[in-house]
Amino acid sequence: MQANIIQRVVEELRTTLPGRYFGKIFQLTPVSFAIDFGLRGEFLFISVDPSSPRLYLIHRRTRDLEKQSIPLGAFGQTMRSKLSGAHVVNISKDPSDRIVRLTFRFEDLIFRRLIIQLTGRTADLFIVDELNRIEAVLREDPRLRRHNIYEPPKTRTGQDGRPALALGPGSPSAQLDAHFSALDTARRFDSAARAIRAKLTKSIRQQRTLREHLEQDLARHGDAEEHKRIGDLLLANIATARRDGNKVSITDYYSESAPTIEIEGDENRSLQEEAAVRFRNYGKAKRAAEEIAARLDHITTETAALEQRLQQLDQIIASRDQSALDSFEKPAPAPKTPAKKSRKPEKLTGVRRYLSTDGYEILVGRAARDNDNLTFRIAQPNDLWMHTGDYPGSHVVVRNPTRKEIPQRTIIEAAQLAGRFSQASEDAKVVVHYTERKFLSKPKGAAPGLVRLSRFRSITVEPKEAIPRL
Repeated sequence: MQANIIQRVVEELRTTLPGRYFGKIFQLTPVSFAIDFGLRGEFLFISVDPSSPRLYLIHRRTRDLEKQSIPLGAFGQTMRSKLSGAHVVNISKDPSDRIVRLTFRFEDLIFRRLIIQLTGRTADLFIVDELNRIEAVLREDPRLRRHNIYEPPKTRTGQDGRPALALGPGSPSAQLDAHFSALDTARRFDSAARAIRAKLTKSIRQQRTLREHLEQDLARHGDAEEHKRIGDLLLANIATARRDGNKVSITDYYSESAPTIEIEGDENRSLQEEAAVRFRNYGKAKRAAEEIAARLDHITTETAALEQRLQQLDQIIASRDQSALDSFEKPAPAPKTPAKKSRKPEKLTGVRRYLSTDGYEILVGRAARDNDNLTFRIAQPNDLWMHTGDYPGSHVVVRNPTRKEIPQRTIIEAAQLAGRFSQASEDAKVVVHYTERKFLSKPKGAAPGLVRLSRFRSITVEPKEAIPRL
């Protein structure tokens, strides 16, 4: 605030504050206060924030100040104890500086002053006694200034470098309140907008980084069809291949001219073993391609949605729409759905029930007709279904109500149950096929327990009952 404007505020305060008693204090920030002098809706606002020190009257509702205020700090508590019960007898401004002094008198003729230093970087609040000794200080270290004689700052700060503020006729406090309220509102808008924009741009960067990592992961798995092609050629060239250390020369039967090509392999592995490695790599690369493709599609959708929100935010910032900014990050209210009637506990017959280590319910059929009932009546489309590869046995279902990926540990535990309740229960190892229930069908006229699988994967486990039965 400029010295001439401070002088105008002081002149206004001289017409309203003398004789008024120091009342309730509202601390609005660590360096700003609103003080009630019984002016019915008007409060003296004091801020010694070095970036914008201020002093003027404000119109506010008491309940709004109560909501905005923070607990009184040490200086606020001292100000309340030192000035409560005193009334204002004088208000003055130092002629050569932006310092305002409010003099208070108590009934026993004791005087104290509240010194408001509106001097930029040295802005501060002091309480001094009749002899000008400092009793409390807000910003400076109280241990350095307490009981010392108050002196204005030696370095004059002059104006604060901002454009001069011109006030018109009328109440300077009303004009200052309107001016600084608009500045504070704009500052809060800009701060909130920057924070939201930074959060959005960070999310977009994370999505792009994740895409790069997935693409690198996909490249590391290699071309699935090339792995299969080399595996097939290795098996086709078992009798004619020539080896030289880790180099293998084979005929490429997939090319029209059937040229001889050279591939690298582990010299300690046979061609059959090398082919098996290539087929395993084929399976891994194919699964990776499917899974990564799905994740890349999801990332593309997420990134597009984030970029669209960023555009919407930029439009809100350009129009400075405070209400739109306030509601920008608030989630849309969830649609109200009628409360569902509580279902009776499901009664399961003809099945054994288990609980996996990861908390998934596993159901095991007892007889052939029980297997049909479990698979085609109880199981849901996204539940995981299992059965031993080449042996009769129970159908096993891992329930998946959340439709999330089932942990590998649960898959192994369910497969072990499938092996345990089959004719391979005494074998050391057993192959178990598994797939989602939606990939099963019942051939017309087939015997109970027989199903057709349109797709499946396999796992080799030890037949056993390794988890608790319910």
